[in-house]
Amino acid sequence: MSIQQHAQHITRRPLLAALAGMALAGAMPLAHAQPAAFPSKPITMVVPYPAGGANDMLGRLIGQKMGDALGTATVVDNKPGAGALLGAGIVARAPADGYTLLVGGLATHAASPNLLKADYDPLKDFEPIGMIGSAPIIVITATDSPYKTLKDVVDAARKDPQAIMYGSSGNGSPLHLAGELFLSIAKVNMTHIPYKGGNAHIIDLIGGRVPVIFDTATNSMPLLRGGKVRALAVGSAKRLPDLPDVPTLAELGYPQFEFSAWYALFAPAKTPADVSAKLSAALAKTLKLPEVASKLNDLGVSVGSGNAAELRAFLPAEYQRVGNLIKTAKIKAD
Repeated sequence: MSIQQHAQHITRRPLLAALAGMALAGAMPLAHAQPAAFPSKPITMVVPYPAGGANDMLGRLIGQKMGDALGTATVVDNKPGAGALLGAGIVARAPADGYTLLVGGLATHAASPNLLKADYDPLKDFEPIGMIGSAPIIVITATDSPYKTLKDVVDAARKDPQAIMYGSSGNGSPLHLAGELFLSIAKVNMTHIPYKGGNAHIIDLIGGRVPVIFDTATNSMPLLRGGKVRALAVGSAKRLPDLPDVPTLAELGYPQFEFSAWYALFAPAKTPADVSAKLSAALAKTLKLPEVASKLNDLGVSVGSGNAAELRAFLPAEYQRVGNLIKTAKIKAD
């Protein structure tokens, strides 16, 4: 090797080392920029109803157990209003990162969007995570009501439709839809009394100001166990284990009555597939826990699968079915 070649070789070594160092330094920010594994912070569960109700209890139960399964904390954020549209809209517009979820259902994805002006598309603006469960409708009256059977109520309504009223948590609410479906099947009229959400309709039922309500099992079961109301019929396919003496609507001659409230978990649309899969797996695991199944049963809820594909397939037909019911019954917003 000549002196000139030797000098060039010596000069190249520091240069190559410097270039290698620059390349390594340039790669380090990229390594630091990689997102943390999901989840790396608490998850917010938006419940579009007031605190203390059945939907709130459901959200807190599922949220806590899913948090345990995912190894993170969950925070329930109650956002009631506009027939559950307010809370659902918040989630629809949230970042699609899996950290903001909606405990939704019949109202958010079928009833209210068909009746009110929603600022979201229930079929396009959410990523289905999985079905939590469903609860049948129970026809209830006050314990001291003169109506001992559903036939008593129907007979009284046929005699004087203006004399028989049924209450609900609002126009277009699942309770209102259930009532109108029954009236159309029974070919009878009753006066609908809509309340502004909450449990005002229950208070008036117990107080004797409203004779009958078509309510969800989630609301009815605690009242029935407490002896505050009496069940006249259940809208499930079979009698409920906790109400073995209460006949189904099908047994009473109304087999066409197929209506139940359902509850499901949603993320914003375009949530990454791997994040959605983790959430769905955590929900499915949660629903298989014996303590969760027991508490859901106490709320009158039949446990769902937590399967995202099943929920995704269910939504379009349910949206159409409820929309048709609203049009047929000529239900209007408040």
